Amino acid sequence: MAEPMAQELLARMQAHLNLERQSAAFYLASAIWHDERELAGFAEHLHRRSQQHQNHSAAIADYLISRGQTVELDAIEPPPQDLTTVEAVIAEVFRRETDVTTSVLQLYSNADRDLDQRSTVVLDPMVDRQRESEHQSAYLLGRVKFAANQPDALMIIDAELRNEEAKAVKLTR
Repeated sequence: MAEPMAQELLARMQAHLNLERQSAAFYLASAIWHDERELAGFAEHLHRRSQQHQNHSAAIADYLISRGQTVELDAIEPPPQDLTTVEAVIAEVFRRETDVTTSVLQLYSNADRDLDQRSTVVLDPMVDRQRESEHQSAYLLGRVKFAANQPDALMIIDAELRNEEAKAVKLTR
C-alpha cells in the first residue's frame, strides 16, 4: 500500500500537473508561431520547452501513481492566438515560467509543512530545474526587448537559439 498524501498537497499536485500540460500546449503553439515566421531557432527552442513541460507533467503523474493516487487530467484551453510580436510571445513565456515556479514552490511548501519527505525529495530537482528555466526565460526576454523588434538583432538571437548558445551568464563556475 502506498503512503497516503494530504488532500491539499494532492490537489496542488493535480493542479500543477495540469499547469505543466497547459504550458506545454502554449509552448507548442508559440513554436508554431515562430516557425510560420521563419524563426527556426525560436521555434526549436520553444518546441524543446514544450517537450520539457510535457515531461514534467508526466513525472508528476508517475509520482502520483506511485503514491497510489488517481491522476486527474483537466481540459487544456487553447493557447492565446493574439500575440503579434516576438517580444509579446517571449513576455508571455516568462510570465508562464514565473507561474510554474510559484506553483512548484507552493507544492514544496505544502509537502514540507506536511512533513511529506517523499514529496520533498521528488520536488527538489523540480525546484532547481524550474528556477533555471525562469532564469533563462528572463534572459531571453531581456535580449528580445533589447533587440527592439529589429529584424537583424532578432535573427542573431534566433541563430543563437538554434545553436543552443543563448544562455544566461553565470558568475559562478
